[in-house]
Amino acid sequence: MRFGYWLPVFGGWLRNVPDEGMEATWTDVKRLAQRSEELGYDIALIAELFLNDIKGIHAPSLDAWTTAAALAAVTEKLELMVAVRPTFHNPAILAKQAANIDRISNGRLALNVVSSWWADEARRYGIQFDEHDDRYARTEEWLEVLNGVWREDSFTFKGKYYSVEETVAEPKPVRHPRPPIYAGGESEAAKRMITRDCDAYVTHGDPADRVAPKVTDVQSRRAALGLDPMIYGMAAYAIVRDTEEEAQRELARITNVTPGSPGYGNYQDWVSHTRLEQSVSLEDYSVSNRGLRAGLVGTPEQVAEKILELEGVGVGLLLLQFSPQLEEMERFSETVMPLVNQAGTFAHA
Repeated sequence: MRFGYWLPVFGGWLRNVPDEGMEATWTDVKRLAQRSEELGYDIALIAELFLNDIKGIHAPSLDAWTTAAALAAVTEKLELMVAVRPTFHNPAILAKQAANIDRISNGRLALNVVSSWWADEARRYGIQFDEHDDRYARTEEWLEVLNGVWREDSFTFKGKYYSVEETVAEPKPVRHPRPPIYAGGESEAAKRMITRDCDAYVTHGDPADRVAPKVTDVQSRRAALGLDPMIYGMAAYAIVRDTEEEAQRELARITNVTPGSPGYGNYQDWVSHTRLEQSVSLEDYSVSNRGLRAGLVGTPEQVAEKILELEGVGVGLLLLQFSPQLEEMERFSETVMPLVNQAGTFAHA
């Protein structure tokens, strides 16, 4: 199992706790990223929203791509998975920028391609907001241009959404044929695109019995196309305590989001512009990406057992959220990761 985490570019993950003790500042995310390498984390996901989805639109949030470029220069081992939304980025220009960050990091860049969901954010930033299936059709073209610019010395393309002529982008990324591309989605349009065009499938949080059929579905789609197996990752929020009772008290504290909370309007916007396989409760929305449904709540032994169940159905990467992020990442690395790694060593002995 690879362990990753969400960089707290929004100053936290809880919609009902105003101050989680982690500011959305360069100083804080730099310190956390450098410490995470010491703790043994493999990858950091840098989310991209120009407005703060968690704390309310007037709260600070960090830009994903400039933050990634800065982190590339001050870290040594950490893979930097940067979210990118095609509607906000010209693909040829992004290919040039991404290749440069990949060079700065010596091949540690990855992309998390996200088809936008937040109509109000797009309006406020003057960006066209496509309907659901149109967003995925745009993303398919966007990826075709991105790959072409990275692959060819001179690339020309004419499509419905994008046209480029004789694009030259040098130097190319360090990783060949490209930095890995991660994506998630539960609609048919999303799965079709991810299966064909991406390297890894990342899901919202869920227990192992719900993740298993998703993995099997994408595996069968890949096999039908004659493509290599994918990486499977999942978002999860973890609460680790010495006793189960302590963990449950913390769970109760963070899941009392009410209609008056800063992120409640965003919750309604998100639900109306996504196509999910299952309904999402307000409790689910207390933290992002249904992270609590993974069930990583309890003692170190209980959490490790859940992680091993996820690994058993094909999940090879966890993208974790904690609050406060640094302190809980340290606790997790000291108490849970050794149990998972030890079990994996015995399984492969």
